[in-house]
Order: sequence, then C-alpha cells, then structure tokens
Amino acid sequence: MKVRTSCFGLRNLLQGLSFCVRYYFRHNHLQTTCLYSKIKPKKCHILDCSGSTCTHMTVPPGSILPWRFFSCKEGTKIPSKRKQNTSITSSELSYKNLLKSEQENWKDISARYKAMTKRIKEKLEELHKYTFNSGSPRIRFGENVYFEENGCIFLSKADDVDGGNVDILFSTEDLGFSDAFIQRIRISPDQRYMAISLKSENSEEATCVIMKLGHFPVVEKVIPNVFSFEWATNDVLYYTSQKNLKCQNVFMTTFTNQKHTKLVYTEQDARFYVDIYCTKDRRFLTINSNSKTTSEVWLVDCRHPFKLPALVQARTKGIIYHIEHRNDELYILTTYGEPAEYKLMKAPVASSGMENWQLVYALEEKTKLVDLEMFSDHCIMFLKNAGHLYLSVISFVSHSVQSIKLPTWACEFELESHPEHTTGTCYFQLTSPVHPPKHFAYSFKENNLIEQAVQEVPIITNCHTTRLLAKSKDETLVPITVFHNMNSKELHRKPLLVHVYGAYGIDLNMSFKEEKLMLIEEGWILAYCHVRGGGELGLSWHRDGCQHNKLKGLHDLKACITLLHELGFSQPKYTALAAASAGGVLAGALCNTDPELIRAMVLQAPFVDVLNTMMKTHLPLTIEEQEEWGNPLADEKCMKYIKSYCPYQNIKTQCYPSVFITAYENDQRIPLTGILQYVQKLRKAALDHASRTSKKGNRIPNIILDIQANGSHCDSSWEDSLNEVARHLAFLNKELEEVCHVQHMKSCK
Repeated sequence: MKVRTSCFGLRNLLQGLSFCVRYYFRHNHLQTTCLYSKIKPKKCHILDCSGSTCTHMTVPPGSILPWRFFSCKEGTKIPSKRKQNTSITSSELSYKNLLKSEQENWKDISARYKAMTKRIKEKLEELHKYTFNSGSPRIRFGENVYFEENGCIFLSKADDVDGGNVDILFSTEDLGFSDAFIQRIRISPDQRYMAISLKSENSEEATCVIMKLGHFPVVEKVIPNVFSFEWATNDVLYYTSQKNLKCQNVFMTTFTNQKHTKLVYTEQDARFYVDIYCTKDRRFLTINSNSKTTSEVWLVDCRHPFKLPALVQARTKGIIYHIEHRNDELYILTTYGEPAEYKLMKAPVASSGMENWQLVYALEEKTKLVDLEMFSDHCIMFLKNAGHLYLSVISFVSHSVQSIKLPTWACEFELESHPEHTTGTCYFQLTSPVHPPKHFAYSFKENNLIEQAVQEVPIITNCHTTRLLAKSKDETLVPITVFHNMNSKELHRKPLLVHVYGAYGIDLNMSFKEEKLMLIEEGWILAYCHVRGGGELGLSWHRDGCQHNKLKGLHDLKACITLLHELGFSQPKYTALAAASAGGVLAGALCNTDPELIRAMVLQAPFVDVLNTMMKTHLPLTIEEQEEWGNPLADEKCMKYIKSYCPYQNIKTQCYPSVFITAYENDQRIPLTGILQYVQKLRKAALDHASRTSKKGNRIPNIILDIQANGSHCDSSWEDSLNEVARHLAFLNKELEEVCHVQHMKSCK
C-alpha cells in the first residue's frame, strides 16, 4: 500500500490521492535521517501534553462542524482500550503454528547467507559514508535555513556556506524520542513555533510535537495520532487525526493565552481520506478530502482562522482537483474537462464553482505531473515525459510558458520547501537509483538552471542509462529504464534485476539507493518497467491498468522482460524480479503464468492474496481499495476477473523461480495471514512438481519467508533496513551464483 507521505508542494496530493493505498516502496533503505523504532518518550520539559475527546454526530459526508457543538476540553484523558477476548480460536491457532513454522524454517536456512550478508553490509556501510549527507532537504525561510539530519533539526543562515554557525533546535534523543524519526516539519509564519511529526517503526500513526523556539527551545504541546498539519497563523495550528489507517477528522488548536482545541471538519465516507495543505502565499489552508477518483476542497481563511471553512466545489464523481492561490484568484489543478488529465485552471475566490473555471495550461499527452509550486509571479511544474524530466515555467506577467529539460541521468525530483512565495529562485534536488541527490536552483529572473555546490562522492561515473519501449500484447508501448556499467562486456551473461509496481497511479521509486549503486559496480543490470497501473504516463496510464484492466500490467511486464532478453540484456537464468507491496500482484502473477522468464524473485510485504483481502470488508482499507481493484462482493464478473490474476489463487504444480519474501508482524496494510498461506501453497506446488519430475539435475526452488518482528509496512530502522537489503542481495547472489558457476565450468571445458 502506498505510504501517506509528507512532501512539499502539491506532490502529497498528486501521489495516489487517497493516501492509504498499498504502498510500493518504503523510505530509502539506507537513510540515516530516518531512525525508525517504537517511540518511547522519556521525561522532558513538556508544558502541555494533553489528549482530547469529542462528542460525535451523524452528519453527511464532508460536513463542516459548528464550533459550539465540538469543543474539546484540554487535559481530557484518552479512553483506555477494551480488554480483548483471551480465548484462542482454531484460526488463531493455525496462524500461530504457521508463523512458528516459518520462523523456525528461516532460522535453519539463514546460516547459508550469513557470510555473504556480512560482506554486502560492509560494502553498503562504506558507500553510505559518502552519500548520506548529499540529500538533506532544506526549508528556506528568509535568511534562515532549517534542515534535518540524524534525528536533529538545525537552523543556519542562508549565506553560511561552510556551515560553521549552526544551532540545534530539536533532538529526538535529548527530548526522549531517541527511537523515533522525524517525518514532517512546519514552521509558523513568525518562526516562533515549529511543529514536528515523529513516526514510530511499529505504528502507522505519528506524534506531533510543537516546539516554542527561542534561545532555549521548549516543548509546548504533544498531540498523538496526527497525520498532516499546517499553521494557519502564528499561533493557530490545524491538523488531521489518524486512526486505524483512516484520516477523517480535522482539528484546530491554538497557542494564544487561552489555549483550546476544536473539531472543525469530519468526513463520513470511508472511501475518502482527509489531508491539509497551505497555499504558497499562506492566504488559505485547504482541507482536502480525496478518494482515488474524486476530490472536495474546503478553504480556511488564514486571516480569519476561526471562521467556518468555505466549500470550493462540491465533490463530483470522477473529478479530482487541488487548490493554490494568487492575487485573489484560486489556481485549480484538476482533471475537469477532456481529456481527463491534469490541467491548471483559475477562478475568483468569491465565485469558485466549476462553472467559473478558466483554462490556464494543459499538459501534453502522456505527460506526468510530479509536482507544482506557486510563486508570486510564476508557477513551476515538475513534469515527466517519455522518461525524461523537465520544468514548465509559467509567467503570470508575460503570460508565457518556458520548458527546461533537465539532465538526462535524472529520474526523480525532490522539491525543497520555499515558505516565502515572493522568492525569485526555486530550489530542488535531482536523483536516480545510482546517482546521489544533487542540489539545483532555477532563477526566474536569469532564466537559468544552476547546479549548486557539488559534494565529492567517490562513485563510478560510467553508468549508462538506456530508455526502451516494449510492445505489449495489445501493441501499447511500455517504457523501460535500464542502467548498466559501461565497462561491462557480454551483457547477455550479466545478472539482471527487474523492478515493477504498476498500481494506484504511482511511479516506480527511482530515487537513489546505495544498494543499486553497489549492484552496478558489481556488473549487474538494473531495469525499471513502467507498466500500466502506475502513473509514469499520466492518469490514463493508471486507468488502463486498474480494476478490469489489471491484466494489462501483467502483459506489459512480460513484454518488458522479453524485450530485455531479446536485446541482449541478460537471459532468463540470470534474471531476478523485485517488487514490494501492491507490486507483488504483478510479480506473483508473472511467476504463475511465465515462471521460465526469471530465476529468482524478492518480494517485500507483498500483496499476493487480492481476492480474499477484497472480500473482507472489516479490514480498514478494503472499501477505499475498491476503486483500484473492484468490488468482488457486489460484482460476480469482478470476482472472476480478480481470481484470474490473483497470485494466491493461481498457484499450480510447475517449476517456480526461487522466492525470498520479507513480511512484518506489525503490518496493518498487508495481512500476514495471507502471506503465510501463499508461501505454504507455493512451496507445496514447487515440491510436488519436483517430485513428479525427479530427473537428474532437476532444480528445487528455495521458497523463503523472513518475518520481521520489528518494522511495519512503511518503516524500518536504519539497522533493520540495512540487514534486510543485505539478505535480499545475498539471496539473489546465491541463486544466480549457482547458474554462473555451472556456466563458467562449461566455458572452461
């Protein structure tokens, strides 16, 4: 499922919309700044740490709640949870037996990977020394620059090039949150307060800590179970609460002399997820209620933060929209109109209905909008087209649009925060799986792109990037991005690691990871298959790969791997497939339909039992997931269609590739029960096939499940993540090493 990320700009609203889908990648595996673990608060200087309860009413979807009905008393204790029934059912007993069996199995076989895992860990740690400082995002606020590193938040001056004058504002360790990582930072307009969300390793919910800044920063307030938050004024904070993977309530809390917290908005439709965003000019907060296909936005006037929010446009099925503001006009990023791709439109604040929306800019066909940032006289769009990144800069003064193509090696943007919309420079980072983040700046006045101070990183510079198009079953051209070492010879003998996701309109994660760089150095080929269901070619690319079109993503994946082999990029016996979360659907399906294409597969928290999961409406995400997978309970055709590709449902007695799966006991998004049953069924099918075809040299695949007691679907500690990556690579090396050794012996003969 997709993680609910906290990105700057509108990116957090563009990526998946509902913020609670099956997430295809976790945080960068080797990221020192994310020290995940269970939050264990120690004693510290806390001025106000209070929970709150509210009276609930039955109201229509997306209702604004009058202030007087929903006043939350400061200091009210959070009700304790009910005692759970301690009786053990037969299904629970079966689950515990399966869990214990797999844990013992992993314990028995893990020794064979120990030496290689150690070697890989050492190599990754060495690489990490040179790369971990290269990509720390910064929040620029006038002359001040705020940034986070290694669990601390620092303040420096923009002109302090050598970093000699830096103040520490916050430390997770000093304030008793040493096992937490910093997820999100928001600075109040007058820079007197700083709100920080801290995330634990074993929980989906975050804790918001509000610091009062000054010569001696102190903790002003702690709010549990928070997802998004923004400052409306210098001392008024709006935030959303998260419970059981759902985010449907918006609160306002004040830091004036009379402190109070009130419930502002509630969302009753289970398909919708609520998020808060602040317009660039800080004129409005937007309360965004989104499903995967439909949006509704309410405005909070930051000049009058205690007034009731105002509706922009009532939700209309199939219409997505997001709001920015400039000079008393709303700038609306929306799918309204034909074609159903993103367009930038505008309307007066006073008459914001859809009938008044006027077109400002429309994206080209098959273009992906990654992010948008509004400035006083310009709007800058970060776009992807045919695998290349570029900027579209719209001038509101000259009414012109300029397109700036970015370096060909770049695969991902990372926009840095610019709280002041009057600035004349836009700062961002570019990266790729094998290129550490580099800082860039675009000057509106000079109309030029500047690469900022380059950090010396001792990495290879001879990695070649190739972009291909594979023809799928229905003649659709599917993009592939390939990386390999230019010094490599005989590419058809090199190991190939293929990546796939293909769900929720989300792009494959192509940000920098040390393990990818290490693989390139060791001669591997990396391929990223941008199949339908993802978002690489715009919203239509997603629509063509969801619900009744899911099989198209499978056909795309097969076409991509087949083309790679035809062009001489490795061959099946040297090929491995990697996927995570919802990417496990296509990876698992390929193993059932075309197991001969790959030798091994690594899956991370995979979604492999689509049918049974979508039949269980008591699970927290099932209802909203129906817009991606369909509703098998209400539609028999949908049930049959899901059953036709569901990995668990289509396991059969045949020769399978070796499989290594990592799962998490605390995963709230992918039930561990489904993974346990999948592994048992897959292993039995592989063994049955081997016993029926017991020929000399017949291979029995390794089906391994590594269950992590720590970590969750989205987060792991640095050490756990490092160990996990090392185990995956050790497994792949062992599997392909056997083939390479046999091939080498034949060559010698």
